[in-house]
Amino acid sequence: MVSTNPAKIFGLYPQKGSIAIGSDADLVLWDPNVNWKIKTDQLHMPVDYTPFEGIEVQGKPQVVLSRGQIIIDDGEFVGNAGLGKFIKRKARL
Repeated sequence: MVSTNPAKIFGLYPQKGSIAIGSDADLVLWDPNVNWKIKTDQLHMPVDYTPFEGIEVQGKPQVVLSRGQIIIDDGEFVGNAGLGKFIKRKARL
């Protein structure tokens, strides 16, 4: 829904930004009714800060799938480290 145009802009479409055979789709199941406060220790990134710390937001990802495997379940990382795959972008004309 929100990935096709960015994937096209950055030369990654259709390998990214599309749910189709041969594409590398990461899917997020989003709960729009959850209210929560952003905290660094709840985020899955290799830094110890976020400029969004303490901001209250509505909506939260509940499940994330990468290449058909659940890697985040109810906010907890359950995947395997190193699962990511580098995708080289195409040159833009």
